Amino acid sequence: MFWVSVVFCAALLFIFLPAVLACLIYQRIPVDKNKRRFLKGLTLYPAAMAGGSYYGYHYERRHQVKRYYDVRFPQTADAAGLSIAQISDVHLGKFFSIEDLRQLLQLAAADEPDILAVTGDLFDDVQMNPEAVKVLDEAVDLFPKGIYFCIGNHETYRNWGRTAQLLAKTRVHMLIGRAEKVPGTNLWLAGAEYSFSRDDESFALEKAAFTQKAVKDIPQEELVNTILLAHHPEYIDNGAELGIPLTLTGHTHGGQVGIFGLPLIPMYKYNRGFVKLGASLGYVHSGNGSWLPMRIGCPPEIAYFRLVD
Repeated sequence: MFWVSVVFCAALLFIFLPAVLACLIYQRIPVDKNKRRFLKGLTLYPAAMAGGSYYGYHYERRHQVKRYYDVRFPQTADAAGLSIAQISDVHLGKFFSIEDLRQLLQLAAADEPDILAVTGDLFDDVQMNPEAVKVLDEAVDLFPKGIYFCIGNHETYRNWGRTAQLLAKTRVHMLIGRAEKVPGTNLWLAGAEYSFSRDDESFALEKAAFTQKAVKDIPQEELVNTILLAHHPEYIDNGAELGIPLTLTGHTHGGQVGIFGLPLIPMYKYNRGFVKLGASLGYVHSGNGSWLPMRIGCPPEIAYFRLVD
């Protein structure tokens, strides 16, 4: 799979290189020494791509970065000082083992957050999922106010019914179209289901309906004391429409390849980091696992949110 990463980077190169050569030929520009030097320099690109792939495969994707944020939250939530850690898009499988998951949970707990939020695409391997459920349940003791999980699209692909039955027997809070109040506070956590609608209109209608379903048990006046968990980042819009102050999402992996903190190929409306809509905030997590087994300029992360008044 390392060579898959090399091929991916090389593909980007070979989109660029022919375009440059075609431009030179089309313009019929005489080749002088500077141009010869430029063309010779292009031969360094494959080496650079291979080196970048090696770095992205063997180093960056394996090193979790911790990010810390203070988020203003209504005093009515009685949650000032509460800390929430977020992980997302672990994608258990060839590139993320059960032991990797155990270490990730321990790493997230090392900063002593009160809550762990898991925003989908954790359970992504039919054979590994049962053991992963056990590991997640064992980690509940590391987070004083619990672990809260919302579903992603990959859980659905990997025999979700079986995994849901196993999770139901654990202490993990499954927030799938429902909400719970965090013990000892007025803070609610709600979890939305994933929308599989493809066209824009159906997608907008379905995610709006899923958001309403997730918060149906929360009194209207307490939506300002709510954190919405949703896998797809466009649920940030729905959280803001309801006046929910913070929506935590994932799904995009931050693009996996970026430059200056921005994805090289932005594929989504919201790709990475914070989104501010009026008085509401959304956060798009960069993920802890990988699509392709490499990351460049977009390391996996554990995000911490400390609620302040």
